[in-house]
Amino acid sequence: MCRFVLYQGPDLPIADLVTRPSHSIIRQSYKSRERSEPLNGDGFGVAWYAPELDAKPAIFRDITPAWNNKNLLNVARVTRSQTILAHVRAATHGIVIQTNCHPFSAGRYAFMHNGNVANFRRVRRQILSELSDESFAAIRGSTDSEHMFGLYLDYLKAQSRDIHPLLAMKMAMLQVLVRITELTAGLDEPSTLNLVVTDGRLSVATRYTTGAPETANTLYLQRSRQYHCEGTVCRLIDPGTQGASVMLASEPLMDREHWELIPPNSVVTVGADHSVEVSPIC
Repeated sequence: MCRFVLYQGPDLPIADLVTRPSHSIIRQSYKSRERSEPLNGDGFGVAWYAPELDAKPAIFRDITPAWNNKNLLNVARVTRSQTILAHVRAATHGIVIQTNCHPFSAGRYAFMHNGNVANFRRVRRQILSELSDESFAAIRGSTDSEHMFGLYLDYLKAQSRDIHPLLAMKMAMLQVLVRITELTAGLDEPSTLNLVVTDGRLSVATRYTTGAPETANTLYLQRSRQYHCEGTVCRLIDPGTQGASVMLASEPLMDREHWELIPPNSVVTVGADHSVEVSPIC
């Protein structure tokens, strides 16, 4: 399993997610609170957007543990963005190589996953057979996560151009969940699919399991007018404010107060105005 965080809001340094909070992503890489195994040391990745320069996200990934990478500390200290994804990996499928580190990207989209596709070795061939030539060729690694991203891109491309882009992203993500559920039906092991995708303005996330609700990995939501760090002290200004800064995280980055636990089998959408909608996956 893995740990991740998505941020959308006023621009802030990547360090305000990765290094400065009391339970930062780096801390979660070696002392996770909500996994039986606290280590997530099989690589890391950060994606961020600079839309004034390029619609595609910048990606920095490495196979070293996040807690032991000086380059990550330096990049995070001086890089700011309004949309940031950070991920620390505990490998379940795929060897520890850079191409297997999250987030993955294609065009303007960035994607990351916390969880596991049950018996992925059995269903991988079927997934590959269903991909378009373009999505098939884009897969560089061997993770279940990147294969789901390929499905997502194809499902998104098939959505009607008449619907709102955020709805199209949501519908494509739900199709991924449906297909993985179909492919892994009948297995004793559940598939756990906490997924995040963003185009830098719009985002969709899921907390989903094919098993009993208690098998779902955790996902938390935080909303505030502003999220701000001074040194190692991070705080929320006007917590609970809709349409301001938004974070979705595997674990709260600080005290649990003002963090909302997303119910199992839910989908979360974040609009360009940072409005949030949480709805059940039926």
